[in-house]
Amino acid sequence: MPKEYRTIQEVAGPLMLVHGVEDVAYDEIGEIELASGEIRRCKVLEINGGDAMVQLFESSTGINLSNSKVRFLGRSMELGVSEDMLGRVFDGLGRPIDDGPEILPEKRLDVNGMPMNPAARTYPEEFIQTGVSAIDGLNTLVRGQKLPIFSASGLPHAQLAAQIARQAKVRGTSEPFAVVFAALGITFEESNFFINSFKETGAIDRTVLFINLADDPAVERIATPKMALTAAEYLAFEKNMHVLVILTDITNYADALREVSAARKEVPGRRGYPGYMYTDLAQMYERAGRQQGKKGSITMIPILTMPEDDKTHPIPDLTGYITEGQIILGRELYRKGITPPIDVLPSLSRLKDKGIGEGKTRADHSNTMNQLFAAYSRGKDAKELMTILGESALSDIDLLYAKFSDAFEQEYVSQGYETDRSIEETLDIGWKLLRILPRSELKRIKDEFLDMYYEEKGNQE
Repeated sequence: MPKEYRTIQEVAGPLMLVHGVEDVAYDEIGEIELASGEIRRCKVLEINGGDAMVQLFESSTGINLSNSKVRFLGRSMELGVSEDMLGRVFDGLGRPIDDGPEILPEKRLDVNGMPMNPAARTYPEEFIQTGVSAIDGLNTLVRGQKLPIFSASGLPHAQLAAQIARQAKVRGTSEPFAVVFAALGITFEESNFFINSFKETGAIDRTVLFINLADDPAVERIATPKMALTAAEYLAFEKNMHVLVILTDITNYADALREVSAARKEVPGRRGYPGYMYTDLAQMYERAGRQQGKKGSITMIPILTMPEDDKTHPIPDLTGYITEGQIILGRELYRKGITPPIDVLPSLSRLKDKGIGEGKTRADHSNTMNQLFAAYSRGKDAKELMTILGESALSDIDLLYAKFSDAFEQEYVSQGYETDRSIEETLDIGWKLLRILPRSELKRIKDEFLDMYYEEKGNQE
């Protein structure tokens, strides 16, 4: 039986100081029993001799210093895992909130996870089809990759996240595919949107949802992604599933880190965030990947809203260092009614070359991708010139590029949140748009592909 302490010295907001403790370790979980018999959970933040600073997972209201007891449980936080988690909705600490039964765990896993030995990692190289052309065609997602979406307040990242979660699949394999969706610090309305969106399409059957609402304690928000990743590691490496982990919104997570850090009176770093935010985010992101000898994999899409649309803010800045690229949502495209408003030029998937080509997508993928980037970039330049100098100042070829740029946004990038395009459809739309330009302009595509796709279809029309 764990030893009980009645030596609570002070309670300050979410923090509590307990005197005279023995054999208590950092990160250990504890229980506080109030005079009424109510039990609240806490976690050890700091040990100084016999003094333990603990953080409460619930509110500190009603804790009486003289007749409340504290017990330390001798272990860090754990999550009970089983395949029955699929199709269920949990709170940020892994408790069911969907009126279903408790999960009977196959095993209990430490939520901090087991660090993956870098030498045991397998290189990501298999294509994941999200059904979203701007990602599949131009910034391809690969199994085992970490590809964040950089959004901003008011942009529809929630709709894009739900769309990817519903549509994503590894093609050409019958291996089971699961989604672990963790929502951090979102409103009740957003939480309802995600749950209903998954239920309506039946995607909930292969999804594990962890929902931490904005009014839940900050310390629970810090635990939520760890819970989600623990469930993902179990499904991927013990049940051989391909798991897509979507975390939204990382900015709320970082703000919770800052709140807890400020409560502990730590020295702040950039913009008040703690100096260890980089290592904290890295510990979270680096739990994605593939392991040698294991069939399963964890692919991660963290979503973050950039404060004030600022890419240099510490959260997107540090995330960009740790992950393999970024998908950026653009406000200008959103105003034009492009859905999803993915700004393809500053977006980047550093592993896209590994997941495309013959046998993965299609042999012409790499050439057409480069050509579309080049043509869209030149088309945007032509449109800027047109704005300044007027249409008459542009050459005929520049006018074609400007026309291409508009058509590209309207037909390729914009597809709505319900359309699920196969990679073949995406590539064919790309060819249809490239036919706006004369063949002599398509210098990035090999002649064999031009003969096969540009000429053949062009003659039929």
